[in-house]
Amino acid sequence: MKGTVGELGEFGLIRELTSRLTSTPAVRLGPGDDAAVVAAPDRRVVASTDVLLEGRHFRRDWSTAYDVGRKAAAQNLADIAAMGAVPTALLLGLVVPAELPVTWATELMDGIRDECQVAGAAVVGGDVVRGEVITLAITALGDLRNHEPVTRAGAQPGDVVAYTGWLGWSAAGHAVLSRGFRSPRAFVEAHRRPEPPYHAGPAAAGLGATAMTDVSDGLVADLGHIADASKVRIDLRSGMIDIPSQMNDIGQAVGVDPLQWVLTGGEDHAIVATFPSDVKLPARWKVIGEVLNPSALPQVTVDGAPWTSKGGWDHFGDIEDGT
Repeated sequence: MKGTVGELGEFGLIRELTSRLTSTPAVRLGPGDDAAVVAAPDRRVVASTDVLLEGRHFRRDWSTAYDVGRKAAAQNLADIAAMGAVPTALLLGLVVPAELPVTWATELMDGIRDECQVAGAAVVGGDVVRGEVITLAITALGDLRNHEPVTRAGAQPGDVVAYTGWLGWSAAGHAVLSRGFRSPRAFVEAHRRPEPPYHAGPAAAGLGATAMTDVSDGLVADLGHIADASKVRIDLRSGMIDIPSQMNDIGQAVGVDPLQWVLTGGEDHAIVATFPSDVKLPARWKVIGEVLNPSALPQVTVDGAPWTSKGGWDHFGDIEDGT
């Protein structure tokens, strides 16, 4: 569709966006009324929300609208999975300038819709507002299916630390894009469009995970949240972490130790969890450390020593934009 969102108007834009959506059995009433109705068989609803701001979380010269949509949905749906829940629905608050091409907005919605389909969820509603900077406010919902949520507070000394998904790929892709390149493509695409292992969250809960989170801010930072909530020390073993040869090549090319990306690069949305040591983990899970009694304050160490290198995402920190 040609033209701008200003020319199409608020309600025309809403009609165009909602016409592209699909549904799931959990959606009892979708977009079009004052509110949506989503089934909650468990009688508990897992909810998470996030905000993405152009220039801070994405750049239109690096990512297509479709990429932005996939990434925006993924980072919210991953939070649901990291609680051990199954994603069911997503709501979108969208702020756009009037001169934005309608095609950008529709491609964004296509990306959000398609990522929801990967996770088994659906877009059920939202709002559109005119503003100067493209902003997405997303709320994701999920169902625990009669299981207890896996929080950050349950890790116990003696547990093992394991992850599934990708670590450091998005950060490596960001480094490539920051230097004006577009390859290796796999890493660039990992930054533009992460692929969280949604099914691994509920599966980990079924295996007896004691604590869990997705890696959005960086492995050390996110495990730090678990260490703090559980009042434990987590020690990672660098030799147990696989670093792909291409990531090593990128690191050599840009002068960065790829272990830095693995430990502090966020936005891969891998699932990391702690498990009792006697749990037999499927092959998709890679053990990379252990939970210990805190020697002083709860913290994350690497090979027994505090990790002091700069890194990890902090919205108010003096760091590179998370684009």
